[in-house]
This record gives sequence, C-alpha cells and structure tokens, in this order.
Amino acid sequence: MRIPEELLLKYNYPVPRYTSYPPANRFSEHFSGEDYMSLVQDSNHGRPDNIAVYIHIPFCRKICHYCGCNTIPRGKGEMVAPYLKALENEIRLVTGMLDKNRRVSQIHYGGGSPDTLDPDTISRLNDLVLSQFSTIENPEIAIECNPAYTDEDYISGLLRAGFNRFSFGVQDFDSRILRDLNRDPGGQRLESLTALIKSYDRNISINFDFIYGLPGQTAASFSNTMAKAAAIRPDRIVTFSYAHVPWLKKHQQILDKKGLPEAGEKMKMFLSAYDLLTGEGYRQIGLDHFVLPEDDLFRAFTNHELHRNFQGYCTRRTTGQVYAFGVTAISQLEMGYSQNTRDMNEYLKVTAEHGFPVERGYRLNPEEILIREVITELMCNKYVNFNDLCKLNGLPKGSTDRLREQARQKLSEMEAEGLLVNSDDSIEVSDNGGFFIRNIASLFDHELNDNKQNYSRNV
Repeated sequence: MRIPEELLLKYNYPVPRYTSYPPANRFSEHFSGEDYMSLVQDSNHGRPDNIAVYIHIPFCRKICHYCGCNTIPRGKGEMVAPYLKALENEIRLVTGMLDKNRRVSQIHYGGGSPDTLDPDTISRLNDLVLSQFSTIENPEIAIECNPAYTDEDYISGLLRAGFNRFSFGVQDFDSRILRDLNRDPGGQRLESLTALIKSYDRNISINFDFIYGLPGQTAASFSNTMAKAAAIRPDRIVTFSYAHVPWLKKHQQILDKKGLPEAGEKMKMFLSAYDLLTGEGYRQIGLDHFVLPEDDLFRAFTNHELHRNFQGYCTRRTTGQVYAFGVTAISQLEMGYSQNTRDMNEYLKVTAEHGFPVERGYRLNPEEILIREVITELMCNKYVNFNDLCKLNGLPKGSTDRLREQARQKLSEMEAEGLLVNSDDSIEVSDNGGFFIRNIASLFDHELNDNKQNYSRNV
C-alpha cells in the first residue's frame, strides 16, 4: 500500500476514533442513575436482543507511560476485595432488571490488567452472570492479558473457566523500547502460550495487540516486530495507532520529552506492517486489525456483518447491547450510553448502597441513532448501503438523504482522490481510503467542528 504524502498531510487532523457515536467526551454530566435505569429498562425491548457484558478491572502492576486506559496501581492489593464486592453488587442490581429470556453472547474483561485477578475469582464473576441467563451457541468469553506476567498455569486456569478468546497486550517486541516506556517485556512467552491454548482447542481465538508511534520506534523496528508476530501465527494482529492525549492523561507528557516519531515516520510504520502482514497471508479489516482468512471476523467483514463496541470488533452473531460494570465502565445500549464514576471511593460507596454509580451519560435522539448506524457501518465494514440501513431501522427509504446531502461536497472530493466510491445508494471505501476511515466517518458527525481539539490526530 502507498499513501500519497499530500493526502497524509491534508487529513492528519484531530478526529474521533468513533468507538461510539457520539464520542464519550460528549456525554453529559447531567445524567443520573435514574436516567441509566430508564435506559436499561428500555434495552429489554431494543436491538440487538443479546446481552454483552463488560467487566472493568482497573488494577495494574505499573502504569505505562503511553497508557490511555482508566487504570490505578494495584499496590499491595488492599483494594481488590472491596472492589470485587462492589462489582458483584452492581452486576446483581443491573442484571436483576434484564429480561431473563434474553441470552448472553459476549463477556469481556478489560482494564487495567484483568490478569491481576486469579482465575478462580474471574470464574466466579462469570458464574454470577451466566447463572441468570442462557447463552447463544458458542458465546465469546474474552480477556485481556499482559504476557509479562501471564504464565502457562494462569492460562490453564482461564481455559478451565471457559475463556475462548485471549488478547495479549504485547505493544512491541523490542525490550529496550518497552523498558523506556515503563513496561515489562513479555514477548518471549507468546509462542509457548499460543501453543498451549491451541493444544487445548484450535478454535480458541488469540490476538496480539501492538502500538505504533511510540518513542524509539521506526518503520524498520516495527516491521521486525510484525515479522516476529506473524511467525507465531495468532488469529489476529492489532496495530493501534498511539493516541497522544497528554491533556487527558498527564503521564503521557513524559513521552513529549522522549520524542515522538513524526507523522511521516508513523505512517511508514503502519504501511510496513500492512505490507508484511498481508504478505504473510493476513487480511486487513476495520481500522487497525489484521486477521487470518479463516477467522470469524474476516468472514463477517466480507459479508458486511462486522460490528464494533468499546471492547473491539465482533461479529453480528456475538453482538449485544453492552452492560458494563466497574469504575469508568461504559454501557452501550440501543438508546444511549452510561459511564460509571472514575472515583473508586464513590464507586464503592454507591454500590454498597445498591445504587447506580453513574458519572455521566447520553440518551440518543432518532437522528443520532441513524448517524451512529452510518458511522458504525463505515468504521467496521468500509461500506454502507443506505437503503438497507433504512430498512434495518424500520425507516422509509430516503431517511438518510439529508445526512448524505450535508456530506455531499466532501464525499465528492474524497471520491476524486480515490478514497471511496459514492453511488446512488451506498458508499464503498477503497484500500487507501481505509487509512482515512476516521476522516470519512467524521463527515456525518455534524458536531465535530466544535470539538476537534479534544481528539488525537489521525496519524
């Protein structure tokens, strides 16, 4: 893949990642626990019908300088037991409001570092959810792991607990780069951990997560990292573009002093990864994922059935409305979003009183739901058919015409640049256009101009 430099310069401006629409920074603080309860009640009659559960484990053994997640140091672990009790209280409160005829399609543990908890503890949390609902066939039970601290015994415990998707946060194979970022290297374990998981069940999905655009990285070094990853042959390899937001994450200011790669070098990192991984048989999907052709995500992508939530890409089969638990966790329901408090003491207090620990949220209006559908289809499938979208949402044909008209001039400009094809009833993004998919999606975000500086740059 080759990206013209003039396009890189033109479209390298701040733009949301669109893991939700509206993005989380537009959620309102004038949103209460009662508002969330109303969303949950409405969700029993919403789409999709399935239940997806996200459990946030905020604890980390150390905080990496690049981290953009909501984390706290684990320390001696004195907060773990009260936090687990609070999680259980919150899970019981929310699941008690859900229709028991609905089915669980996905459980995902993120953080922080979920592997700061022992497998038996995690298994008990799973049981708390699964004891109340049936599941779809082969639900996705996923966890994020740090390979620096995850060994074969730990993975064996998770396998016995029913996990069938493992996401290893590698970030880079260069130990020198990682140590300079306050992260312990663990790449040397990945081959044996992958072999263990696949020997247990070949159908279990494994992905390696990497970040490009960090201090010390070059196109050559990142290509070398990608070659090592491809040699182990995980099902999925994810190449996240480093999001530099030091105004939100103060510890990222350390990286300004270390020096970040220029946009041109960062682009070369992605393009070298693209060339290497596609040469090794991987296929690009979505914004930043490379998957093997036999992977469920690739089949979903080719059928225009790929979906996405805050936890990453998934298939329409495993898609559900997301009920999120823990500090800072964000629930994604059909009619809106709700984010829990960032304050640990407040979270413990409110859940002990059997209340909703809500900090902010957002209820969508009908037009925003339609915009969300357009942006989601573009971000996931690089394609949107507007007639099909209207039909899926029970709307008359032409309901999206106003949205398209507002974006018409920019769409024509991008079509002339070879980034997309804009036909009478659809938009299809080209391979080169995929690199600018956030920019394309933003054409339908009519509130973006007032908020641009709140986001990281596209490159």
